[in-house]
Amino acid sequence: MVIKLENVVKIYRLGKVEVPALRGINLEIPRGEYASLMGPSGSGKSTLMNLIGALDRPTSGKVYIDGTDIARLNDDQLALLRRKKIGFVFQQFNLINKLTALENVALPMWFSGISRSRRMRRAKELLELVGLGGRLHHKPSELSGGERQRVAIARALANDPEIILADEPTGNLDTVSGLAVIELLEELNKLGKTLVVVTHDVEFGKRARMRVKLRDGMIQDIEGINHA
Repeated sequence: MVIKLENVVKIYRLGKVEVPALRGINLEIPRGEYASLMGPSGSGKSTLMNLIGALDRPTSGKVYIDGTDIARLNDDQLALLRRKKIGFVFQQFNLINKLTALENVALPMWFSGISRSRRMRRAKELLELVGLGGRLHHKPSELSGGERQRVAIARALANDPEIILADEPTGNLDTVSGLAVIELLEELNKLGKTLVVVTHDVEFGKRARMRVKLRDGMIQDIEGINHA
C-alpha cells in the first residue's frame, strides 16, 4: 500500500478546548489507485488530506507513506518526503503571481537542486503535457482559472511524485473547466500516478474507482472495486 492509516486520531486544541477532527481512521490506498474523499464540511476531509500529504502529524495512530511512518520523521525529513513522493494541487492554485507559468512549474525543481537548464526543459515539457505549450511565458493574472489550475498540476508533477493529492481542484472553476481538470488528473492516474482527490462535488467524486465517504471525523463507507 502506498498510503496506509491505522487508528488515526487528530485532535486540535483551542485553548482548553479539544476539537476532534478525526476519530480512529483506518484506510489503505493501493499504489496506482484513484480515490476520492467525500463528505460534508467538517467531516474531516481536509485534515485527512493534510495527514496523507505529510503536512501534519496524527495525535495518535500511524500514517504510512510508501512504508514510512511520518510520525518518526523530523521536519526536514518530512519536507524531503513531500518533495520526492507527493505532488499537491490546491483549490486556490497557490501560484506565485510575479513568476511566469514556466517559472512556477520549475520552482519545485530548484529546491531539489536540479540545474536551471534541466528545470526549464522539464517545466516546458510538463506545460505542454497539460496543454499549455503556448502559454509558457504568461503570468497567472494573464491566465484563466482553468489554465492556472493546469499550471498548478504541471507544478505538482515537477519532481515526478508517485502520489498526487488534489484538494478541491475544481472548487474555483466553472463546470466545463472543472471537468477538463478532472479529466487531466484522471489521465495522469492512467499513467500510473496514485491520485487522491478531496471534493464536495458528488458527480466528480463518483468518477473515482475508490470512494471514501466521511462524516464527523469517521469513515462512513468505502465504495468501489474491491472496496465494497
